[in-house]
Amino acid sequence: METASVRLGLRANWQQFALLVVVNAFVGAMVGMERAILPLLAEQEFGVASRVATLSFVASFGLTKALANLLAGRLGDRIGRRRVLLAGWLAGLPVPWLLMWAPSWAWVVAANVLLGVNQGLAWSMTVIMKIDLVGPRQRGLAMGLNEAAGYLAVSLAALATGYVAATYGLRPQPFYLGVVFSGVGLLLSALFVRETQHHADLEARQHFDASAPVPSFREVFVRTSWRDRRLFAVCQAGLVNNLNDGMAWGLFPLFFAALGYGLTQIGWLAALYPAVWGLGQLVTGALSDRIGRRPLIVGGMLLQGVSIGAMLFSDAFAWQAAAMVGLGIGTAMVYPTLLAVIGDVAHPAWRSTAVGVYRLWRDGGYVVGALLAGVLADALSIPWAIGAIAALTLLSGGVAATTLAETRPLPAEKVSGGRGASGR
Repeated sequence: METASVRLGLRANWQQFALLVVVNAFVGAMVGMERAILPLLAEQEFGVASRVATLSFVASFGLTKALANLLAGRLGDRIGRRRVLLAGWLAGLPVPWLLMWAPSWAWVVAANVLLGVNQGLAWSMTVIMKIDLVGPRQRGLAMGLNEAAGYLAVSLAALATGYVAATYGLRPQPFYLGVVFSGVGLLLSALFVRETQHHADLEARQHFDASAPVPSFREVFVRTSWRDRRLFAVCQAGLVNNLNDGMAWGLFPLFFAALGYGLTQIGWLAALYPAVWGLGQLVTGALSDRIGRRPLIVGGMLLQGVSIGAMLFSDAFAWQAAAMVGLGIGTAMVYPTLLAVIGDVAHPAWRSTAVGVYRLWRDGGYVVGALLAGVLADALSIPWAIGAIAALTLLSGGVAATTLAETRPLPAEKVSGGRGASGR
C-alpha cells in the first residue's frame, strides 16, 4: 500500500473495517458453538463427574489463548497483522472435527488448546487492525463494534447449537456449524483482508514523538502489567472479567440443569448473556469516547458482581434471565473500554505488544476461573463457587476505582513515547 494512500479514520477505511467486523464474528462463533453444550457433553457422554475435570477444557483454552495473545501481539509488530490472522484461522480448522469425533474427554481438552490458539491469534489481530485503521478519535467506537460482532456471534452460535443438540443430540450435528465458521473465516481473511501496519506507522508520525525509543519486550511487559497504574488497573479487571466468564462457561449450564431446566432453556440463557454483552458494546464503546473510560470500567465490574450473586436468590427462569441480562450489561460496559485504555496509553510502535500483554492477563482469567470454580464446586457446591466469584468481581471493581485514572484522549493530544508513559 502506498504511504500517500493511507488515511486514518472509520469513514476513510470503512470497507476494511466492516470486513474485519465480519471476520471477528466468525472468530466469536467458533467459541459460541461450545458455550451451551460442552459441560453437558462432559457429564452425559463422557461420564466426567469432577467439576475440576469438567472445567479442564476451559483451563486449556484459557492458558493457550493467553499465551497466543502474547505471541500474537509481538508477532503483529514484527511480521504484520495479516499473517498472524491467517495463522489463527489455520489453527482453528481441526477444532470442530475433533469435537465431533473425540473418543475421550482428553481429545476435547486438546481441541480447546487449538481453539485457544485460534482465538488468541485471530481475535487479537482483528482488535489491533481496527485500532490501526480508526486512529485515536474513535477508538472506543471501534472496540465496541469489534467486540459486539464477536460476542453477538458467540450468542447466536450458542443458541443455534443448543437447538441442534436438543433436536439431534450433543454430537456430532451441533459441530457441523464450526466447519462452516472456520472455513468461511479463513477464506475471507485470505482473499480480502489487507495489512494495516502502515496505518499504525502513520498515527505514530502524526500523534507521537517519532524520536521516542521503542521499549524492549520486557519493558512493555512490566509497564503494562504493573508499572503504569492505569494499565495495571485494566489488566486486573480483564483477568477477573474472564475469570467470571470462565466460571459462567463451565458451571452455568450445570447450575441451570440442576434447577431443572432443559437443553432449550439452557441454550437460551447461555445465549442471552453474550447477546446483551454484544449488543451493549455498540453503545458502550462509543459512550466511552464521550464520557470517559473510568466510569464504565468501575461501574461495569460492580454490576457484574451484583448480577452473578443475584443468581443464587431464586430458581425462577425469569430471575435467571434477568441476572444474565445484568451480567451482559456489566460486561459490555467493561470489555471494549479496557481495550480502548490500552490504545489510549500505548505508543503505536509497541501497541500490539501491549495489547498482547493485556490479553495474556485477561485470558489467564479463564485458567484461574476454571480452577478456582472447579475446586470450590467440588469441595463445597456450585452455588458456593458462584458466590465466591461474585465477591471477587466486586473486589476487582474496587481496585479499578482506586487505581485507574482517566485516559480518554483530549483534542490534538500529542505526547512523547505514549500518553503518560510514566504511569500514575
